[in-house]
Amino acid sequence: MDARAINATLRRGETPGEEALRWFADGLASGAVSDAQAGAFAMAVCLQGLSVEGRRALTLAMRDTGDVLTWDLDGPVLDKHSTGGVGDCVSLLLAPALAACGAYVPMISGRGLGHTGGTLDKLEAIPGVSTSVSEDHLRRMMQDMGCAIVGATAQIAPADKRLYAIRDVTATVESLDLITASILSKKLAASPDALVLDVKIGSGAFMKTADDARALAQSLCDTANAAGCKTSALITDMNQPLAPALGNALEVAEVMRALSAGASGPLAEITAILGGELLAHAGLAADTDDGAARIGATLTDGRAAERFAKMIAAMGGPADFAANWQDDLPGAEVVREVKAPAAGHVSAMNGEALGLAVVALGGGRMVESDKIHPGVGISDIARLGRKVGAGEPLARIHAASEDAADMAEAAVLAAIAIGDAPDTLPPLVHERIS
Repeated sequence: MDARAINATLRRGETPGEEALRWFADGLASGAVSDAQAGAFAMAVCLQGLSVEGRRALTLAMRDTGDVLTWDLDGPVLDKHSTGGVGDCVSLLLAPALAACGAYVPMISGRGLGHTGGTLDKLEAIPGVSTSVSEDHLRRMMQDMGCAIVGATAQIAPADKRLYAIRDVTATVESLDLITASILSKKLAASPDALVLDVKIGSGAFMKTADDARALAQSLCDTANAAGCKTSALITDMNQPLAPALGNALEVAEVMRALSAGASGPLAEITAILGGELLAHAGLAADTDDGAARIGATLTDGRAAERFAKMIAAMGGPADFAANWQDDLPGAEVVREVKAPAAGHVSAMNGEALGLAVVALGGGRMVESDKIHPGVGISDIARLGRKVGAGEPLARIHAASEDAADMAEAAVLAAIAIGDAPDTLPPLVHERIS
């Protein structure tokens, strides 16, 4: 076998066999497959697709290029994954909330991809935090506080680590097959007892239509359940940012406000719904409604905040971050309000354009080697349906320079439409897939 032959098979619209896909995954991990060949593979899969069996085979092959963790804990191991959106910092709330309910959450997360923010990048906006931890450290965190949000070690799905970075810079992020294999190769390597998938739909998501979101949710559920992990998916709305802020430190600030001032609003609601699904799967709640109530209680009574603070300290962050987060988080050199050009209602929003504006500010990566500015982004974003007067604020830009702020302001004004009030607002949860 060789990469050229496998790529030629894909180019013809055929799915390579299980043995060939396993060889390619091993080559990604070992370096036997070059960056050029990996990029060609990603593009061929993006354009031609894989069969259902090929998708499953690629997922398990990528998982098996590294370690598959086993656990000896006194409670269920649970995990969650979002397919990517803007202002989506649910993981930072959900992991400690689940731990406070008696679960263990070894959450292996990723960095920003395309226009979407990365959970690891958000955590590393906190001074001192490192999301690169050894397996021994991860196991200690499970014993000590029940949750950890970390990057995949070199021993966890190394094939995906290589392909993930290549997809980000080759415009192959949106492939159903590659998304499924990327997500589940890491998630299944952590051996969770149950998994919930937050599949985003709308202008700020990779999946723009109900059919595409449903196809991805079904692909993920089918593949994970076939591997023995009890899995369901919720299709949730991303026609506007989930939190009113985009950018790494700005989103951490929203998380801390939810943890310290009592959780409310869409961010807390989605966190409770997803957590309720997992607690019900694991037998830690009578049903999903009971589970959601249990998660909500941890967000308001301080138990989730306590777990989060311990997790941050264990990853090198400030021991007193929960008390001093406003002073600890980095800011931007220029802060500017974006004012509504006319009176009316916020009638539509291009979430992808907002995400790309944050990337252009330096809050994401244009190329793999880019260094992120943790303090830049967009905050105080008006929600759909809000009535605004001419000159009233729509959002606030956080930029490294006046020129960067000018470009971001233009992008925000182009991305947010002012018009008549929407007839209906999109629901937070569109559909459940199991």
